[in-house]
Amino acid sequence: METRQMLKQELESITDWEHSQKDLWFWEKLGRLPFQVLDKLTPKVVHRKLGQLLDELGSYIQSGGKYLVNKEKLLNKLGVSSLAQVPHLPLEKMDRVCDELIEARVTFAQLQGAATGVGGALTLAVDIPTLLGLALKTLQEIAIVYGYDPKEKEERVFVVKCLQFAAADIVGKKAILDELSSFSNERGRVFSELQGWREVMMTFRDQYGWKKLFQAVPIIGVIFGSLFNKSFMEDIAETGKMLYRKRRIIEKLKQLEPDV
Repeated sequence: METRQMLKQELESITDWEHSQKDLWFWEKLGRLPFQVLDKLTPKVVHRKLGQLLDELGSYIQSGGKYLVNKEKLLNKLGVSSLAQVPHLPLEKMDRVCDELIEARVTFAQLQGAATGVGGALTLAVDIPTLLGLALKTLQEIAIVYGYDPKEKEERVFVVKCLQFAAADIVGKKAILDELSSFSNERGRVFSELQGWREVMMTFRDQYGWKKLFQAVPIIGVIFGSLFNKSFMEDIAETGKMLYRKRRIIEKLKQLEPDV
């Protein structure tokens, strides 16, 4: 039986995690070189692919596109028959299924990065949409695990905000957390205008920066591709888990004490 104290402690741990998102690691700083420098160094095929992904991401927000996931499979893992039953599950069970999911997705991303690192720039163009697609699917799966339906337009925007948060700097992270906080309290109004998704692709492209250029070197790219994809997917999955978990905890607390 989940008590108020237990839920509040879990919420405090997520707040601590949010406060810890203060700075970028060396790799992230290295990846944020001026755009004009990256423009000259990034292969043209990568530019073209990122341009296509801008359109795909817009399509995803509008309709879900090809990034929809198998909800029934996840519900089976949770031991329920409908999404409406998920919010009533213990948080511990949600966390366990989520962690298993994340482990599988991170491993897949790592293998994907190693495989596409073999061929340099040519296979790099394949890795980019695959990694973004995997990130979107993983975030949607995490949403389902915590009882939210990614088929809803507002939830798809929340997924993109999670993606944006993982790639943002400290100023961007704070702004996104403020938006997501308002989202919990005033659902419809905050995301009535679907703005900022192009920024996701720009930060996504910025994140590729030097790190993915290393992957463009045949053979050596195997190491960098594997490490980058693993790190990228871990960041995305951790962000999704923390932010969706926070929403679920807040809603559970509201059921226990309306004034929360």
